[in-house]
Amino acid sequence: MTNDMPEIRFYNSKKKALLLMLTSVPFIIIGVYFIAKKPTLAWSTIVIFGFSFIMGVVNLLDNRPNLIINEIGIYARSANRNYIVWELIEGAYPTVIAGQKFICLVIDKQFKPSQNRSMLYKSAVKLNEAIGAQEMNIYLGQIKNFDEHNLTRLIIKIAKAETAEKIELLNSYRP
Repeated sequence: MTNDMPEIRFYNSKKKALLLMLTSVPFIIIGVYFIAKKPTLAWSTIVIFGFSFIMGVVNLLDNRPNLIINEIGIYARSANRNYIVWELIEGAYPTVIAGQKFICLVIDKQFKPSQNRSMLYKSAVKLNEAIGAQEMNIYLGQIKNFDEHNLTRLIIKIAKAETAEKIELLNSYRP
């Protein structure tokens, strides 16, 4: 990748990470308080909210981009280990599942990752589709400075554009 390739980078929100950590602490303290009285409930609370606290710390310290959009495609750490190239994206739409924001990517059926996966994976994909999502979804929960509707429109435009227009769209996007 050359340095002159325009790209849009989205990072984890430090505020959301701190909020997760701060809301976990009181429950951890309550769990510690109840260890002698109700050990099963106390340890369950400590483990669940301790894990939440650790996830907050990890998100706070993680300075890598969570989402990269460039002329090649979309790299979303939550969705895939590789770029999802524009030629595979047929459409996109925003959705909210259990209060969490996602952008769902409609991918050509013959290129879906589940083609070469286990029955368990394929069952999970069917469950995703049953709740209104797709096989490829971009989780936006920890990302800062974005509008999911504007971002979805940008993805749809870039997926249909030629290379020169993709560069222009990337350069003109403002979150």
